[in-house]
Amino acid sequence: MNNTDAPSDLWLKQLQLGPMANFVYLIGSRSKRECAVVDPAWDVGAILDACAAEDMRLTHALVTHYHPDHCGGHLWGHDIEGIAELTGKCSARVCAHVDEADGISHVTGVSRRDMQLCRGGDRVEIGDVAISMIHTPGHTPGSMCFHVADNLVAGDTLFLTGCGRVDLPGGSSEQLFESLSGKIARLPEQTMVWPGHHYDPQGHAPLAEVKRINPWLKANTRELWQELSAGRS
Repeated sequence: MNNTDAPSDLWLKQLQLGPMANFVYLIGSRSKRECAVVDPAWDVGAILDACAAEDMRLTHALVTHYHPDHCGGHLWGHDIEGIAELTGKCSARVCAHVDEADGISHVTGVSRRDMQLCRGGDRVEIGDVAISMIHTPGHTPGSMCFHVADNLVAGDTLFLTGCGRVDLPGGSSEQLFESLSGKIARLPEQTMVWPGHHYDPQGHAPLAEVKRINPWLKANTRELWQELSAGRS
């Protein structure tokens, strides 16, 4: 689907790919006919076909975090296409947080030297479309969300009614609390949240609505967060 409320030059397309209900996003400039893909996994051909159907040239691949269902590799018996296969078919530049590079390299085989290593506050500009990187550790050490106009592509940091798990290697409940309450919750309430998985009936929602329905954003103190986390385990 497309975000029809986006500014005129912004092209934003949401694709659901793979058996784990992953969302892949295409973000680009209508005037420049170029775009970036966020978390290219599962079906590289479908991603490239979606770009070709809109006459868009893919220039960047932005990775929210290193888990194979978001960037490719092997997971739970699945051999998942990802950035290695994508960069074999086009010249997209892979962008990832510096703290996530080793994990991405390990699961995909793509070397650090073939990535553009980024930090929070960095930007990718495609025409008049500026994609800002927000470092949101917690699900993994180098997790990033991507903010463009009034849209937040959130990866596994935030779902519409939940958040990413913290019991995998590199996860931190304390860091995720800080990322959600100190960064995401402070964005304008009209920001449209686009999650990394289709875990809810709708595929996106305004941040004001997510704050209303998501208990993890309601838990705005460490005490409430710890109480909620205890019930999750």
